[in-house]
Amino acid sequence: MPAGSAPAKEAARISGMFDAIAGRYDLLNHLLSAGLDKRWRRRAVDVLQLSGREIVLDLCTGTADLALAATSGPHRARRVVGVDFSAAMLQIGSGKVRGSAVDLIRGDAMRIPLRDASVDAATIGFGIRNVEEPAAACREIARVLRPGGTLVILEFSLPRAPALRSFYLWYFRKILPLIGRMISKHKSAYTYLPASVEAFPSPDEFVQHLRDAGFSTTRAVPLTFGIVYMFVAIKTPLGDRML
Repeated sequence: MPAGSAPAKEAARISGMFDAIAGRYDLLNHLLSAGLDKRWRRRAVDVLQLSGREIVLDLCTGTADLALAATSGPHRARRVVGVDFSAAMLQIGSGKVRGSAVDLIRGDAMRIPLRDASVDAATIGFGIRNVEEPAAACREIARVLRPGGTLVILEFSLPRAPALRSFYLWYFRKILPLIGRMISKHKSAYTYLPASVEAFPSPDEFVQHLRDAGFSTTRAVPLTFGIVYMFVAIKTPLGDRML
């Protein structure tokens, strides 16, 4: 796949790919991020300022690491509903969430199997770029989120500093796929990863997607020199819609 080209993201293809790598997914997350993925998830949960009363949606939950982070620590949700379209990822996640306040459901991010205005907050950890139509997923999140509720999204990006960007692209295109292929035994999953990051909208463009979906206060926060962005958005309160 040429660098910068947009990878195919049909739901069946992507869910099949995640099914194939599910067994090594957590190991590779921790290894390829040098353990920083845990810190990024904790930062996302802290932004929600949970009080113990909230129901939180964790979309594209994968093996439920972010969902579990939202039910641990001093500020936690009352309940987290994790939704993902990969059966194998959810199977691994189900073993991890046993006895916790996390419920896992198989579903599509563009057709979330929840009622309108049924959750207080929502999170996505490194999954929105895998959705076939990210803008449609943003609209769906706005639908199930209560007015005034907060959405936090973590997603990979490319550093803006030229020297760091050049080094990161070299690592991303050459080293990361090699390590990923050796450990996951999957030929294309960790070639898809850098291609999907490079094809994803810029932080400013994605913020506009959130605004178009019905979120009022929106911001993009760079983490770790900009290799990850944290998007924070608040669903437009009912009162503001009448102004």
